[in-house]
Amino acid sequence: MTRAAVLGSGAWGTTFAAVLRDAGTEVSLWGRDAGAAAQINAERRNDRFLPGMDLPEGIVATTDAREALEGADIVAIALPAQKVRGIIGEYADAVPDGAVVASLMKGIEVGTHARMSDVLREVWHLPADRTLVVSGPNLAREIAVKQPTATVVAGTNTAAAELVAAATASSYFRPYTNPDVVGVELCGAFKNVIAVGVGITDGMGFGHNTTATVITRGLAEITRLGVAVGAHPDTFSGLAGMGDLIATCASPLSRNHTLGAHIGRGLGLAEAIARTGGTAEGVQTSLSIQELAREHDVDVPICDAVVDTLHHELPIGEVLSKLLSRPRKAEVS
Repeated sequence: MTRAAVLGSGAWGTTFAAVLRDAGTEVSLWGRDAGAAAQINAERRNDRFLPGMDLPEGIVATTDAREALEGADIVAIALPAQKVRGIIGEYADAVPDGAVVASLMKGIEVGTHARMSDVLREVWHLPADRTLVVSGPNLAREIAVKQPTATVVAGTNTAAAELVAAATASSYFRPYTNPDVVGVELCGAFKNVIAVGVGITDGMGFGHNTTATVITRGLAEITRLGVAVGAHPDTFSGLAGMGDLIATCASPLSRNHTLGAHIGRGLGLAEAIARTGGTAEGVQTSLSIQELAREHDVDVPICDAVVDTLHHELPIGEVLSKLLSRPRKAEVS
């Protein structure tokens, strides 16, 4: 039987552990919250992050990362993107030889502009063929109650990607593989920024036309930047691109959308973060995406607008006016 370790017992980490277990994979789940680990083991619940939802039997939760990692064929990381380097660094020697490591995280590291798979390779001294990315429309609460969804397992090593796909495939969770790690990972990070933007317009009371405009023009930004950094164009119309973008922008379960809506209703960033609860990765990733776009001379006006609103505290009306007064151009060149 394939054995997996999931590091991170938040909503998505716990849900992914359940996905693995439902697919017949042996699972250990690590988190630093002793109370959560005890509840998972005793009651098959994680009420802090997934209130009211039962987990499958057989998930073993622990606060000892080395114990969780022991004997794992697959290691999945579901930790806050901007903190993961510091959290996992001490466990490099505990990663089993030959284990494949899958990032479930959706962010670009501030300062380095590193994708999460790059961070994992650097911190744990991994070759590229042992690192993977899992991305797509992955709203944890929907998957936790076994609503049907599909996802993408991206990796340059086909056998490693197939291992993770086989370890997660079930009656409600359908994984596809894709060799375009760069594109899949960039989609997962950038869509959070666009979701903040959609949330802002929703919070301001705008309707579906505005939402559709921000989503489609946001996808254009993601695609431009992705192609500039070497991604495959087809990735952006797939599950990790348009699929994840729609889910994150449209759902009230999305923390990025929720945070944006709070901003659109007039809250400051600190209060919006507090009311949202959990990590809205788009807040910090917006800065990384903007800097990365500048490096590659790519125009990202929606990302710029989100940065202006969140980090430069420009009035939303002024930001929107600036965005809409940009020079007109052809949609397709």
